[in-house]
Amino acid sequence: MSLPIYKEGLRFKCTECGQCCTGSPGYTWVNEEEILSICSFLKISIENFARNYLRQVDDRFALLEDPVNFDCVFLKNNRCSIYSARPTQCRTFPWWPKHLQSVESWEAAAAYCEGINHPDAPLVPFEKIKEQEELHKRNASF
Repeated sequence: MSLPIYKEGLRFKCTECGQCCTGSPGYTWVNEEEILSICSFLKISIENFARNYLRQVDDRFALLEDPVNFDCVFLKNNRCSIYSARPTQCRTFPWWPKHLQSVESWEAAAAYCEGINHPDAPLVPFEKIKEQEELHKRNASF
C-alpha cells in the first residue's frame, strides 16, 4: 500500500477568495445538526431557514445557490456570511478525498483555489490533513 500524496504535508492557506463557494451547479449538503447550528447562528426558526435557504434532494438537504452564477446562498462579497457555522463540507475543503487521490487531482483543485500551493501558505502536516479527510468522509457523501 502506497502512502498518500500528503505524506509530507501539503501547502494551503485560505485566501477568502470565495472560489470554493461558486462555480458550476452542485450541492452543499447539510445535515440536521448543521441546520440547527446555522439557524442558531442566524437567530431564525427552522421553518424560516428551510423556506429561504434549503432545498430537498431525494432524502437529503442542500443549501440553495444563486440560479444564475451558482454562488452559495451565503456567499456575500466573496465571503461566507455564516463562516463560523458553515457545514462540514465547507469546513473540510480542500481536504476532500477527490482532491487527495493524486498529485494531478491536487493540482486540478489548485487551478480554481488560489490558496492551494499559495506562496505564503504554511505546510499543513499529514496528521491535520488526515483528520480533515476523515471528518469529511464521516459526515457526508459528497
